[in-house]
Amino acid sequence: MRFSVTIDRDEDGIWVVECPSIPGCVSQGQTKDEALENIRDAIYQCLQVRMEHGLPLTIETRQVEVAA
Repeated sequence: MRFSVTIDRDEDGIWVVECPSIPGCVSQGQTKDEALENIRDAIYQCLQVRMEHGLPLTIETRQVEVAA
C-alpha cells in the first residue's frame, strides 16, 4: 500500500512525519531518512490497531484548490 505523508522540521530540528489518511499516525526522527523509516513502522502499527478495533483503515483525504 502507498500512503502520502507530510514532512516537517520542528523548532529543535527533529523531523516530524504524519500520515493524514490515518488519524493520529505520526512519527519522527533525527534525520529525514530516519523519520521516513519510522513512519513506515507507525503506519503498519496504526493499521493493525485500527483493524483489531474494527475501524476503517483510513479516512478520506482530498486536495482542494485555493485561490491565492
